[in-house]
Amino acid sequence: MAETPTETLDSSPQAPQISEDATKDNEDQLMTDAPNSNKVPRSDSDTESDSDDDDDAKQNLEIQALETELSSNPSNYDAHVQYIKSLRKQGDIEKLRIAREAMSTMFPLSSEMWKEWIKDEMSLSSGPEAFPAIEKLYERGVSDYLSVVLWCDYLNYVQEHDPSVSSCSIDGISKARNLFERALTAAGLHVAEGGQIWELYRDFEQAILITIDGTDHETREKQIQRIRNLFHRQLSVPLADLKTTLIAYKAWEVEQGGNIDVNSSNLDGISAQVVSAYQKALEMLNARLDLEDLISNKDATETDRLQQFMTYLKFEQSSGDPARVQILYERAVADFPISSDLWLDYTLYMGKTLKTSRIVRDIHHRATRNCPWSGELWTRYLLCLERSRASEDELSTVFEKSLQCTFLSIEEYLEVFLTRVDSLRRRMSSSQGVGSGLDYAMIRDTFQRASDYLSPHLKNTEKLIRMYSYWAHLEANLRKDLIAARGVWESLLKICGSMLEAWQGYISMEIKMGHINEARSLYKRCYSKKFPGTGSEDICHSWVRFERECGSLEDFDLAVQKVTPRLEELRLFRLQQESKNTGLSADQREIATGRGIHEKRKPLSDVADEQPAAKRRKEKAKNSKSTDEKGKTQATDLVGAGKMDVVVEASKPASASKKEKEDISTGKPKQYNDQCTAFISNLSFQANYDDLQKFFSDVGGVVAIRILTDKFTGKSRGLAYVDFCDDAHLAAALAKNRQKLHGKKLSILRSDPQQNRKRGNLGKGMPTKHADSGGQGSKSDSKDSGEISRQSGGGPKRDQSVDRQKDDIQLKGRNIFAMPRAVSKSKPKLEQIAEEGGDENPKSNDEFRKMFLKS
Repeated sequence: MAETPTETLDSSPQAPQISEDATKDNEDQLMTDAPNSNKVPRSDSDTESDSDDDDDAKQNLEIQALETELSSNPSNYDAHVQYIKSLRKQGDIEKLRIAREAMSTMFPLSSEMWKEWIKDEMSLSSGPEAFPAIEKLYERGVSDYLSVVLWCDYLNYVQEHDPSVSSCSIDGISKARNLFERALTAAGLHVAEGGQIWELYRDFEQAILITIDGTDHETREKQIQRIRNLFHRQLSVPLADLKTTLIAYKAWEVEQGGNIDVNSSNLDGISAQVVSAYQKALEMLNARLDLEDLISNKDATETDRLQQFMTYLKFEQSSGDPARVQILYERAVADFPISSDLWLDYTLYMGKTLKTSRIVRDIHHRATRNCPWSGELWTRYLLCLERSRASEDELSTVFEKSLQCTFLSIEEYLEVFLTRVDSLRRRMSSSQGVGSGLDYAMIRDTFQRASDYLSPHLKNTEKLIRMYSYWAHLEANLRKDLIAARGVWESLLKICGSMLEAWQGYISMEIKMGHINEARSLYKRCYSKKFPGTGSEDICHSWVRFERECGSLEDFDLAVQKVTPRLEELRLFRLQQESKNTGLSADQREIATGRGIHEKRKPLSDVADEQPAAKRRKEKAKNSKSTDEKGKTQATDLVGAGKMDVVVEASKPASASKKEKEDISTGKPKQYNDQCTAFISNLSFQANYDDLQKFFSDVGGVVAIRILTDKFTGKSRGLAYVDFCDDAHLAAALAKNRQKLHGKKLSILRSDPQQNRKRGNLGKGMPTKHADSGGQGSKSDSKDSGEISRQSGGGPKRDQSVDRQKDDIQLKGRNIFAMPRAVSKSKPKLEQIAEEGGDENPKSNDEFRKMFLKS
């Protein structure tokens, strides 16, 4: 992801005045004796620096490194700033202009950067031919951030260098007055600095008064009244220099023949209307002086100053003057340009206050330039354009810009896509869309782009289902294309077919449109699927309810006939899982109390429970003797019987990574229960903990990572286990199966140690892989045994499928005992019995169970 700006743009309204610019360091001073050269004029210190060849070489290397960085990452704000500084120091004017334009395209520039740019251009050429270009730079500068200093520079430059204004022509005077009024609108209410613009405006009008012939009394009187009105307007605004302005006004009135005591603090001789406005402004100023002091305190932290701005804003909002609120927001964003919360608050207030004004659109545009990583700002911008009835070209341009931003999260991209679709749908549905060139293909293209980009990241999530449901709804209702709507749902089933909500949405659409047969067909396709939680039972009950309400008696009977064995299968499977969980808890308690480690796990079958006490004691003694002789084998059996977490943790080598032994989220030792564990094989021997952590970073939810190593060499065996916090994250991890890591396609399967734990139920007549691998002659220590048994539980071993069938009692189809679907790759149990010459007649459930228990 591209880097975001890492520091606040320096655009404080407290920047130095024009007269203070002359005191800057020599590095920023520009020579004026070579205006026609193709280089930026150099300061004395720069000239001395350039004489050193080593410094030149170092500077060139720095510039080349910055150019490389910006070509690969144009969103690096700090690199732009440093690149401009280096080029300015080197003096290459052409590269410097290109660099500044490139940065201005990506980011707004601070008032200091604009002043520096304008100063460089003025040093090269200050003649009339340079005026339009420099005037354009000033216009761009005052539009980025509020800066009273930059406005004053702009006003002075126009008065001095615009021929029409300096000659006091009618057009020139009109142009200057319009510019002054714009400046007052932008910064005239700035409590601390706004008085500077008012004073410049009065000086300009005073200069015009001097040029008027004394014999032209009518024109002269009009100009005097114009100046008087400016004083009156300024005295009604709560500005920091309000009392100074009153004194200046009295002195001016005396010059015009008025009878006012300048040195007196009273308001005698001033009209009652002006006095009332002045007193009200003074009260407003006094109420704001403390707040002004707080936000101008440079010693306070940025967090505190931002909080003071928010307090000040609430105060201004309570006064109900939108113009004053807007000025304060502009002052705040000039000081804190990359605070997305501040911009969100600003756009929300202006949107409610001014609705569809052009000003609101400009504010949204500036907000996305300052905080392009905020998806909410982009969606608000799109909605603002739609409310103001912007053209389709403008909407499309903003939408494309938002997609080019690499800062947004997946959820924010989804919201931007949906906002764009909403806009297209509303405009096509209204009269506005008639003759506007809008086509439904634009909606379909937007959905398709969203699907292509978001589906890999939102697989098996409700958000993706809602997006596809919206798409299918528009295909069926707006486009009136039922085939396309079904195609959308079918595409979703390929991505989220394991989620019940996807099937329910598809079925709901068919039922709503009255397509009963199509809905019934969907029920037949999905009733036997395995859904999380109680989803499998829910879809069965839903089918029966559907047929009761919409189908014939034959359809109802068929649905009942189909779902009844399925529900029984699910019930037995759930009971079996509950029994396993209960037994597992007992085993864990045995390990915690020190029992069971030196004895084989007792069978859980009814046959074992019915053995006489003497026989059980005999078996226990035999098992204890076997434990003394085959300690490693017994440790392996414990792992396979559900005590894997203790054995694996105990067998960790001393050199094992601390990250592998601790919970990633808490840093505490992790007890692995393998409820949400992925087994990984075909892992590169060079892959380490960080590689796997990064590989699953897009999935999230990783709790622990364990890489199996050889006990002699300590090198990776190409196998690993990754624990996840829940089934949803595990499912997302399983979806990455066959993806490459270090050039090798990983095999990622769900680890299921429950299969190994069931072998204790089979009795001593059924051998297990653990016994074979962990016998007396085995050279593997407890660690290897634990890891092997784990591999047996989680890895895709074909030769263990028969053992799994004998361990589990699970249902498949109507009433046939077999393995759970999509787990075993060996032949069904009945086929094995037939091949061995057994009874080929179907057995009842009770007969089949007894046959297994006797084996």
